[in-house]
Amino acid sequence: MGAEGVLRGLKERIRPVWHGGHFVLLRWTGRVPSQWVRRLIYRLYGARIGEGTVIYGGCELRSPRRIRIGAHSSIGHDCVLDGRMGLDIGESVNLSSQVMIWTLQHDYRDADFGCSGGPVRVGRRAWLSARSIILPGVTIGEGAVVAAGAVVARDVGAFRVVGGIPAKEIAERPRELRYELGSCMWFA
Repeated sequence: MGAEGVLRGLKERIRPVWHGGHFVLLRWTGRVPSQWVRRLIYRLYGARIGEGTVIYGGCELRSPRRIRIGAHSSIGHDCVLDGRMGLDIGESVNLSSQVMIWTLQHDYRDADFGCSGGPVRVGRRAWLSARSIILPGVTIGEGAVVAAGAVVARDVGAFRVVGGIPAKEIAERPRELRYELGSCMWFA
């Protein structure tokens, strides 16, 4: 085996350790007791986070360089934001505690259990309630509401309210929304 082969083998052994270290650091970042420090670290990892946005404790960001969160949004405690295929969250979006947004998942139809997915987009002033799950490739429209515990596998139209497993439309939301979210609590 030549020097090139040795170098290639060394890179293959180091890569998982390198990625694992970043994964652990990003998990640890979610437990830092300062939202200012958390935002700083996420930004150093490439996340684009708008002014006045709050990311509460316990959150896990996967591939933050592919995540954009608009201004004045609120990301609740213990959320999982998967940016591997791209995640775009609009302005004044409210993600309640323990929301999970996935952009990549295993394909149960694939004999090799491969992955499939697509980017997720969440429109401005949408509200994803506690423990809701958004699956890969879904777009949540402006002002839409996802009820607590819902599993969203299909696009949700603007100002629509969905709930259930799988999520189905259950109501319509008023269109005259004016609020901006965010907080200045340093300990959040």
